[in-house]
Amino acid sequence: MPNPIRILQVFAEMNRGGAETMIMNLYRNMDRSKIQFDFIVHTEDKCAFDDEIYKLGGKIFRVPAYKGTNHSLYLKSWHFYFKKHPEYKIIHGHVRSTASIYLRTAKKYGLITIAHSHSTSSGNGLSAIAKNILQYPIRHVADYFFACTKTAGEWLFGKRICKKENFNILKNAIDAKRFVYNNVVRNRVRNELRVEDKFVIGHVGRFHYSKNHQFLIDIFKNVHEKDENAILLLVGEGELQDTIRMRVCNLGLDNNVIFTGVRSDIPELFQAMDMFVFPSVYEGLGIVLIEAQASGLSCVVADTIPKEALITGNVEQVSLSKSPDVWAKAIFQRVNRNRYDRTNTYAEIKNSGYDIEDSYKWLQEFYLGLVE
Repeated sequence: MPNPIRILQVFAEMNRGGAETMIMNLYRNMDRSKIQFDFIVHTEDKCAFDDEIYKLGGKIFRVPAYKGTNHSLYLKSWHFYFKKHPEYKIIHGHVRSTASIYLRTAKKYGLITIAHSHSTSSGNGLSAIAKNILQYPIRHVADYFFACTKTAGEWLFGKRICKKENFNILKNAIDAKRFVYNNVVRNRVRNELRVEDKFVIGHVGRFHYSKNHQFLIDIFKNVHEKDENAILLLVGEGELQDTIRMRVCNLGLDNNVIFTGVRSDIPELFQAMDMFVFPSVYEGLGIVLIEAQASGLSCVVADTIPKEALITGNVEQVSLSKSPDVWAKAIFQRVNRNRYDRTNTYAEIKNSGYDIEDSYKWLQEFYLGLVE
């Protein structure tokens, strides 16, 4: 039997972000006798998915994080890597800020290059300006272009690229069966969290500007003023976590907000929630919203969320320009619709194309087609 084709996946780090979760969903389902993933990351730290990657047969390599001032070292690291590893034929880049650097270098060594857009914004401040400048040339470098939505593709690559045959939308699919509502699991997890009789509002996402945790806390403050039985469940970690903890403390909500940290049992945590709230400033798609809908949850989300992520009838969008009180009212209007008797939405998720079975088969054939 021939050896599998090894695809080089490029990430900043393999922690539980949306793009990382998406690629791991695909990786778990691939026929690894045909396709194997290896990873280049921009960190020396151990990440959440590292052990699973090794278990699945993948390798992890490391390059220095790009700081601008270390441009020569960064470039030299990639040249060194490709000289040492001539076995790779395909590189799939998910780090957009430096993609024009490493994809251009990869092409010099004969690799087929794929650039993948997972977002619609670089954030704010000087770092965002720098990223926008760095990533503009990607459209002139990559051989193939992927995006989670058309909007994400047009934002990073431009409308002209998105009309070409080498542009593809790869939906951020999930293993929908893992999220189907189960009352036994719900009761077990709520017991573990000691929220058996509480109204649990949930959020899953790293503590980053884009996720808008500060506004989420303001929304929850309004909810708690109307219902002292309310609990906010925050799943994830990130650079703004200490800031959010301080805000929770200053508002006297310490006993009503649960910080779970990074968890591997996300499907089970969704079962324990009564409502999912997602006030992101921007999202490429918002894979956790797909997961929440697959769990049968009612969701109140920002008007910034792409329409492609609105699959079931359980989602209500609210403008970020509206007050926290308006958001709280929207939450209470939806809360009793399916809190205890959720609909099985598996068919809706699958029919929308967001079940992993369809996505992994398409991507597997795409990779194989590149090297035939």
